Amino acid sequence: MDLSSSELSNLNDKIRQQYDFLPYPESDIEYSPKDKLPSLFIHSLAIPYYLRYQKVIDTKGKIILDAGCGSGLQSLTLALANPGAKIVGVDISSKSIDLSRQRLVHHGINNAEFHTLSLDDIESLGYQYDYINCDEVLYLLPNPKETLKLFEKILKPQGIIRANLHSSYQRNGFFRSQEAFRQLGLFDEVSTDTAIEVVVETLDSLKDAVKLKELWREFEKRVKPNEKHKQGWILVNYLLQGDKGYTVEELFDFLDYADLDFLSMVNWRQWDLGALFKDPDELPMFWQWGLEEATEQQKLQLFELFHPIHRLIDFWAVKKDDTIIPDSPLSWSDEQWLSARVHLNPVLATEKVKNDLLEVIRNRGNFEISTYIPLPTLVPIMVDDMMGACLLPLWESAQSFGALVERWLMIQPRNPETLELKTDHEVMGEVQELLSKLETFTYVMLEL
Repeated sequence: MDLSSSELSNLNDKIRQQYDFLPYPESDIEYSPKDKLPSLFIHSLAIPYYLRYQKVIDTKGKIILDAGCGSGLQSLTLALANPGAKIVGVDISSKSIDLSRQRLVHHGINNAEFHTLSLDDIESLGYQYDYINCDEVLYLLPNPKETLKLFEKILKPQGIIRANLHSSYQRNGFFRSQEAFRQLGLFDEVSTDTAIEVVVETLDSLKDAVKLKELWREFEKRVKPNEKHKQGWILVNYLLQGDKGYTVEELFDFLDYADLDFLSMVNWRQWDLGALFKDPDELPMFWQWGLEEATEQQKLQLFELFHPIHRLIDFWAVKKDDTIIPDSPLSWSDEQWLSARVHLNPVLATEKVKNDLLEVIRNRGNFEISTYIPLPTLVPIMVDDMMGACLLPLWESAQSFGALVERWLMIQPRNPETLELKTDHEVMGEVQELLSKLETFTYVMLEL
């Protein structure tokens, strides 16, 4: 979208006023996401870094930009998910910046700084970043591709960008609603308080079956919101200044323009085209051939056309051609396995998860590891009690593959069917199978 300088300034002022009125996300300053493992997973640099480079990164001393930090909840989450990293938060709303500072001080996070600043001026801070988090912001900007190009300039080699766009297809109902309220003058001619009041009165007056009201009724049924929550939801859906939708094809065009490579969707399993079919192993011949030949972009485009359920096109990106992607552990030789080190996903390295595993081991049950971080899988991922006992040392530190093989041999030295002693090859194969399964979902990380 090409806007004149005056139009751009006017839009920025409206967005600033909106978030000064109600900083986003709305959250009490006392609230901490420290036990919200799915949220920590999304904000951890370790996850996309491993997916790209198959290395486990130490986040101490890394510099993370929270671009459009809002009220600081994401900044706090980034600090908790990336221990020792420096957080740099920027936002055009001075009220949001004040809240961000207060929030991180309240939670004892000292390695952070916040600036009331437009993203257009981000280079003035003089930093190069290991990780750039731009959550719920890019779709509000008039030129997302220019912002991504700017991010590429301030991203370190082997740095990661996480950003998202609103989906044109999934959010179509809200875009129609916004256009209706825009035509009524609620985006330009009245105060935010008045605009919210008019929307509430309109929704109350409409029949339940009216499409515009259906979105509101679904929200009320799902959340049962209080009055302040209702105001916030109306503001960021029916009255969101600058809101626009995009497609996967447009995302890839933006990345190409910005000299960035697509790494993955953040919720990549939920974008699996094959999972939309009743039996992915018994596809019609047309689809067998088609999926084998299709690029990642083509698969994602088909998914959003078949099943547009995701509000956000939430993605990770890296500098173009920054490194060769390493081989998957599924292709490793035995010699490579024997030189490997095994790490627990750092988000899982909590006392609660460890104690839950110990309880399973004592009671001879199954450990559902996907309960803690469900995002990487579509089905429950189970580990039996004996295999769980094999993994237990990972909660203390990374282990060599050989050490886990030795531990497994002590736990189950004999074949339970024949009662014969297991061979070294059998023991290695069993541990390889377990680790390969868990590595697929990033519950463990394997490093050569």
